[in-house]
Amino acid sequence: MPLPRPSSPPPVFGFTGSSGSGKTTLVEQVVPLLVAQGLSLALIKHAHHGFDMDQPGKDSYRHRAAGCAQVLVTSDRRWALLRELGAAPEPTLAEHLARLEPCDLVLVEGYKQEPIPKIEVYRAANGKPPLYPDHPGILAVASDIPPPGLADQGLPWLDLNQPAAVAAFVLDYLDRHGSRNPHAQI
Repeated sequence: MPLPRPSSPPPVFGFTGSSGSGKTTLVEQVVPLLVAQGLSLALIKHAHHGFDMDQPGKDSYRHRAAGCAQVLVTSDRRWALLRELGAAPEPTLAEHLARLEPCDLVLVEGYKQEPIPKIEVYRAANGKPPLYPDHPGILAVASDIPPPGLADQGLPWLDLNQPAAVAAFVLDYLDRHGSRNPHAQI
């Protein structure tokens, strides 16, 4: 049963960067550290390509192939709603946020252009330019080595290989903006 919606939405904090920069790996390492602080988390991951969580031949796949626009698969352990968009426009981040049940913090992976607070995950070895000079909301850069010119932008560098420091940065941001759950452990 869903919990009642709080009067204010949960804070949102993002991780962005080029493909192959290590966003998912960093988020995977940071999540348990935030959970250990007593936070309940949700995550929205943006995929730039088509994807399918379903498997050909499974009943749910067959129902979608037959024309169902929505298929909800449920068990005693989890549920998932698959929604076919067809020709409809991709929902916005705000629309996806509205679908989530109450939590203490929503992490977002991707959504470079959204003006949400975020950390850029950057690897110079990828050969792609950093995003931080031109994208809104980037508060820090996590990378294996400090990117050139980062200090000129007034942004802190976080060691990509120190997920505890990244988690501490997120928690500090939440504390400074009064958006951490007061019941979470410190």
